[in-house]
Amino acid sequence: MINRIDIVVLTRLSSRIAATVFIFYGLIALVESLDTWRFNFVAEQRGLHMAIVMVAMSAVRWTIKTLPVTVLMGAILGLVDLKLRHELTVIKTSGISIWRVLRAPVLVLIAASFLIALGAETLSTQINRELAPTPPGQTAQLTPPGEIWLEQRGEGAHYVLMARNMSQGGALLADVTLFHLEGSDLPRLEAPEAILEAGQWRFPTATVRVPDGPARTLRDVLVPTTSRPAEISLKLASTEDMTFFELARLLQRGISDPSVRSATAMRLIKLLALPLVLTGSLLIAFAFTAGYNRRTQFGPAVLYGVVLGFIVFIITEMADRAGSTGVVDPVFAAVGPAVVAIVIGVSVLLRKEDGWT
Repeated sequence: MINRIDIVVLTRLSSRIAATVFIFYGLIALVESLDTWRFNFVAEQRGLHMAIVMVAMSAVRWTIKTLPVTVLMGAILGLVDLKLRHELTVIKTSGISIWRVLRAPVLVLIAASFLIALGAETLSTQINRELAPTPPGQTAQLTPPGEIWLEQRGEGAHYVLMARNMSQGGALLADVTLFHLEGSDLPRLEAPEAILEAGQWRFPTATVRVPDGPARTLRDVLVPTTSRPAEISLKLASTEDMTFFELARLLQRGISDPSVRSATAMRLIKLLALPLVLTGSLLIAFAFTAGYNRRTQFGPAVLYGVVLGFIVFIITEMADRAGSTGVVDPVFAAVGPAVVAIVIGVSVLLRKEDGWT
């Protein structure tokens, strides 16, 4: 049952954590808006308002990824505020242990984590997938950043498409280069966009480059393909563009490709493990900030907590890469860093609060 002490602690921590998350969100949105090429592309295709929505939802996705650090920093600021107001000192002198103080913030954080993983993440993923899908392989560093590669065949033609952006599930590619892998009068095409139509790719305007002649411009170039829009959408699918429920259904039906199965399982388990990761960040904040100190110098403790939080975040991202590529079991890669953070936080709290040596 929540009492007035829990309300005071929750108010201080939640306000500081929310402010920290909001600041990081603003910085990330500013960085996302600097990608003017993608912004202009979405604005031309969907309108200015949808381009703004795209920036906002991209910032939401990245903000969720940085939650382990922002929660840690916000919790540290909240605990410092409690100590400067001597509220935490009064709570301790009244005989309430730090474990009792931790109970309400941990429970609220776990509930908020599930809402974020199943709600905010799902909404941002659906909007990002519609406006600015993640190129396949980019999240696992399998292709250079911002590049989309497609091998295509059709009526004797065998070629590769490289694009810088896509929309409509891959039916519209932007900044496209076509490389013919077999003999052709048009060995290389460069075009602002390529549109998938019935049995062909259409290039409204294309520049043809040949080894023994000058470049020339053609209009309405048609290149045959056997791919249908549904197949292209599947080829260009990325686990970053799938919601929690879609990932669960995909794993339930079964995935034959080991690399795709590992990436799918890693993203699903990572979303489920978000409450553990954030709980570990909160415990680290309490461990390095909430201890008794005769002096009001919080610098070293805060610095140690922030550095350790960044280390946990880096380890989490490294484990994500390893789990997504199948190098490490996805369950271990997703849950391991969270368990390590929780163990570190509990160990330091036991040492400081219960007199362990």
